[in-house]
Amino acid sequence: MRTQVAIIGGGPAGLLLAQLLHNQGIETCVLERTTREEVLGRVRAGVLETGFTELLAQAGADAGLKAGAGRHAGLTIADGENTFRVDLEALTGKTVAIYGQSDITRDLYAVRDAAGAPTLHECAGVKLHDLDGDTPFVTFLHGGKMNRLDFDFVIGCDGFRGPTRQEIPEDARVEHEKIYPFGWLGILTETPPVTDEFMYCRSDRGFALCAMQHDGLSRYYLQCRLSDGVDDWTDEMFWAELSRRIPSDVAGRLEIGPSLSKYIAPLRSQVCSPMRYGKLFLCGDAAHIVPPTGAKGLNTAASDIHYLHEALSAWYGKGDADALEAYSDRALARIWKTQRFSWWMTQLLHRFPEQSGFDRHLQDSEMDYLRDSTAAQTTLAENYVGLPY
Repeated sequence: MRTQVAIIGGGPAGLLLAQLLHNQGIETCVLERTTREEVLGRVRAGVLETGFTELLAQAGADAGLKAGAGRHAGLTIADGENTFRVDLEALTGKTVAIYGQSDITRDLYAVRDAAGAPTLHECAGVKLHDLDGDTPFVTFLHGGKMNRLDFDFVIGCDGFRGPTRQEIPEDARVEHEKIYPFGWLGILTETPPVTDEFMYCRSDRGFALCAMQHDGLSRYYLQCRLSDGVDDWTDEMFWAELSRRIPSDVAGRLEIGPSLSKYIAPLRSQVCSPMRYGKLFLCGDAAHIVPPTGAKGLNTAASDIHYLHEALSAWYGKGDADALEAYSDRALARIWKTQRFSWWMTQLLHRFPEQSGFDRHLQDSEMDYLRDSTAAQTTLAENYVGLPY
């Protein structure tokens, strides 16, 4: 088999890039390790920057977004019982869309299926070959036999634990990482959201987030110990602790119901540099991870997709390699800005172990400044709705 661009990973990043390239007449083949059902079962929240929604429209995969997304013009920050709203639209002229990751993936599958473009599931033992040579190819097990796919370029969209990043030799890559000393315990519940917009809450007991997927489906998150397991938290314990961490008037409005899913995610920041090696280009979580506090994970993948789509279109359309050569530097410049914002939001809102009185006073003053300063709120808003590509 042969294709122009092989894409390893059939999540939203890989599918979106594949569809954008397909629309430019560039052949792609997507290889995914799991089944389609498992990919669609990856239930994640979706705060989408304007740039991401524009990419979906460009891919022709925004019909569901137009019909089902909520538009949020602001967010609320609670500091104990005190709250203030950051008006994203007034400060930036932009809003964010609320649309679940599984919905995005389903929409992208639909347009790719309609185009008859190949997406192969249950591909095991993926191995890349001759990445710095003239005949690059990938081998993988599919359909009970070993297969070979030749390509011009390969894109690693296979996530933090995928194989493609490891194909860059250790002496050719640098990985920067920060592990945070806590995780997030999240639940999905079929209850009306307690707030109209996301509410980020700082309390002496730790961080909490009130979020939603749509009018009848809510998401809530609690800062928890890294040593905690899901079985350590009953639904009753979760709701009781959430009520302690959010303003009392908000807690009084909570509609409590059973959790549809419950999981714990550790928080980390990670960046791999460079994001290119020979014919391999990394994209999304394969190259970088951010803590979820700033809602930048999928959105940062979107900026990578923008740069790659632009670069590959220039190469195949005009034979211009400049954007391909500049891809890693361009992507990393924006990635480090989203890392800074995610780190700042995490530092602002969480209770850290071993936090000194000095640290706490600095955190208090940062919160006071954000509450009272239009300039500070503008900085938050510009980053939250998405920096330009």
